Amino acid sequence: MNESQSRVIAYLLVTVVNGLPTQAIAIPTDKTGEATESFSVSSPASVEDPMAQVTSVSQLRDVQPTDWAFSALQSLVERYGCIAGYPDGTYRGDRPLSRYEFAAGLNACLDRVNEFITTATSDLVTREDLITLEKLQADFATELAAVRGRVNNLEARTAEITANQFSTTTKLSSFTIVGMQGRTDNRADLNPRDGKKETDDPSTNINIIYYNQLYLTSQFSPNSYLLTSLITGDGSTAPRLTNDVYLGYEYPKDSKLSIYDLNFRWLITDNLAMMVGPQGINMTNAFRGPNRVESAATGPLSYFAQRNPVLDIGFNGGGIAVDWQFAKRASLQALYTSNTPANPGKRSGLFDGNTTTGVQVLLTPSDSFDVSLYYVNNYSSDGCLLTYLGDDCLTAVNPDTLQSEPLQTNAVGTSVNWQISPQVTLGGWLGYTNSYIPGKSGNVETTNYMVYLNFPDLFAKGNLGGIYFGQPPKITSSDLPLGNNVPDYINTGLGRPGSQPGTTHHLEAFYRFRVTDNISVTPGIIHIWEPGHTPDSDSITIGVLRTSFTF
Repeated sequence: MNESQSRVIAYLLVTVVNGLPTQAIAIPTDKTGEATESFSVSSPASVEDPMAQVTSVSQLRDVQPTDWAFSALQSLVERYGCIAGYPDGTYRGDRPLSRYEFAAGLNACLDRVNEFITTATSDLVTREDLITLEKLQADFATELAAVRGRVNNLEARTAEITANQFSTTTKLSSFTIVGMQGRTDNRADLNPRDGKKETDDPSTNINIIYYNQLYLTSQFSPNSYLLTSLITGDGSTAPRLTNDVYLGYEYPKDSKLSIYDLNFRWLITDNLAMMVGPQGINMTNAFRGPNRVESAATGPLSYFAQRNPVLDIGFNGGGIAVDWQFAKRASLQALYTSNTPANPGKRSGLFDGNTTTGVQVLLTPSDSFDVSLYYVNNYSSDGCLLTYLGDDCLTAVNPDTLQSEPLQTNAVGTSVNWQISPQVTLGGWLGYTNSYIPGKSGNVETTNYMVYLNFPDLFAKGNLGGIYFGQPPKITSSDLPLGNNVPDYINTGLGRPGSQPGTTHHLEAFYRFRVTDNISVTPGIIHIWEPGHTPDSDSITIGVLRTSFTF
């Protein structure tokens, strides 16, 4: 072995070789024993096999045929096949080398030679190479012992982790939200709406809300997994005067742990996926959303600003959903779900209880523009759509039975998202519902809308600014039978057709800044005009400071 070959062994064989444990190469050390730069366990030339060695010198992009090391490298690659290179596919021949790095490379070469000997291929190793290796082994005996000791320790730690890990197929992840919020003093004109502000807002003090969600993703195959999520939370903006002030992370559970998701997800083909299970089948999970920043942890602050309320109808339950990418820029999502009815005396089965059927077509005409169209059919045993926003319960409670009439609802909507530039996105949505009491005449209609501007990477990469303005669901027309017309029930009780007397408007502005890759802080403000669609109620202003942790 000539001088060039010795230098190549000393420098380049510190990377991965066949037969050498991954951990031995991942943490090279300097002469003090402290960790230095990590080396890759993969070869950029072989994506399929990350442990494959370099098979040709041409794979090292900074080595040219005119370089002094080229012939030595070529000899080592072709004869011993124990070179993998650095993560970026370079040789880095001008980099200084420590004795411990030399020892790591020497140890790798010795293991490779021993492999040849034990497999009866020792004729591939020349006598000159063996003499050189023997001398190097003696000169670096101390460093070799240290490297092998680290290898043994890492192998022992790996074996211990493998033996005691939670599951060989389950990945754990979670996020936690802590929000501090408070709202201004205000008064409302409630039932009966007679133009008098007789009701004070009962909850204007600053309070704390926390929300935790834990995910267990159990992989069954490369194309399928079981998702289980557990949630717990405490605190809320309640008691509230109207349904206009819910926050996106407001899900009070009184610190009790409950299951939110329990479903199996399967990529059947490259273009078709399915989700089925007793919990977590809803349009939030099953339908792709054009608003790419939709998230209670890192997106807008309010529940209303997350998505079109039409897509929240039915809330959460069990069922089945499919996602079909039927063209390069077009996909279709559909679901059927059922949850526990609030009025089981009406209907309570899997196929005749509180049920929701939804379908969405998502189109992406260009990389910067998305539009979705959706239709939802819902049966609610108590007349509540479970969106928890604006006019959600559309039939009045009968004072004799303390129940409200069921509703069959048809809803349509559309959402758009246009990325004007990498720093500015314009979007919005429209929603419409038409509901009726089965077997009776009359119906009730609602509308809602939102427009927004998002500012990705505002002031710094990973940050986000947003401005949202819209109208929560509002009853625009109702001629349901006597006693069930909600606007009239609140206003006069005479059973006349009508609509809400005012219009609630929602303005929200926030700025999320990333503290670390796992922590973000979002201050923001929400202002609501005519809460409860009541013109004689005071406006509400809410200040919010949300902190999100992801793990």
